[in-house]
Amino acid sequence: MTDGPDEARVQRSFRDEGRTPYGTLYIVGTPIGNLDDMTFRAIHILKEATWIAAEDTRQTRKLLTHFDIPGKLISYHEHNKAKSGEALLDKLLAGETVALVSDAGLPAISDPGADIVAAALERGVPVVPIPGPNAALTALIASGLSTETFTFVGFLPREKKKAAETLTKWKRHPATLLFYEAPHRVEATLKLMLDQWGDRRCALARELTKRFEEFARGTISSCLRHVEATGPMGEYCIVVEGGADGADEGEDAAHWWAGMTPAAHVAAYETREGLPHKEAIRKAAADRNVPKRELYNAIHQDRAE
Repeated sequence: MTDGPDEARVQRSFRDEGRTPYGTLYIVGTPIGNLDDMTFRAIHILKEATWIAAEDTRQTRKLLTHFDIPGKLISYHEHNKAKSGEALLDKLLAGETVALVSDAGLPAISDPGADIVAAALERGVPVVPIPGPNAALTALIASGLSTETFTFVGFLPREKKKAAETLTKWKRHPATLLFYEAPHRVEATLKLMLDQWGDRRCALARELTKRFEEFARGTISSCLRHVEATGPMGEYCIVVEGGADGADEGEDAAHWWAGMTPAAHVAAYETREGLPHKEAIRKAAADRNVPKRELYNAIHQDRAE
């Protein structure tokens, strides 16, 4: 590495190899399901590393056994990252090589790997990526949605209010949005997206590269109906179309339903998409950014009159 006052710190991963007193931190991508996706380079690095830092040592041991890799494992995860991270840094500063892996995919994305990467770089330790599969990008390229620009959001906050605030923040973002979600939360997340954003094009991917890999492509509401009908199974990636570009904050862009009465708006969803009355009300309320109960009362008051 070369650096100086007010200069960029330059790492020449191959030319500088062996020229620093420190070991190298390798960020190693591993399969997200199908073990045939393991790269030759990843196997080589894991075999050569002094230590393999793993999110779940039991899970990683299965991977190492499959590829006959006799690595020395050390646990590094969200709950021990402070203590274990310091131990890993000590090993790197002593000249030992560490390969960091997550349970699946690329480390440092939605896991504590980002912390050890930042800490290693701060101390001048070389950090070298070993690319491999990534669930979000795998879902994106098969989603049928725009790949020109996209944003990875990851997991929404667990608390519903904070999750809603996060979705509000991204409502008008024009790029395709990528989310991760657990099976027990995916239905609630899709409902919240529908309430906050209205309906948009969406792709729901689960169990990527595994035997039960499945894509549901359509709209948020149709993907929600699919989950409700089949039940949630496996880890999910949710890919959602971006919002209307160029709309001013706090101001809706022109909509197809502009000028319609609330009753006509709901009826349009019932006839155009064949939605049940309750879901049509929910979609229309999201379009108009009003509570569902308020729209329901307005419709039934009109009918009474």
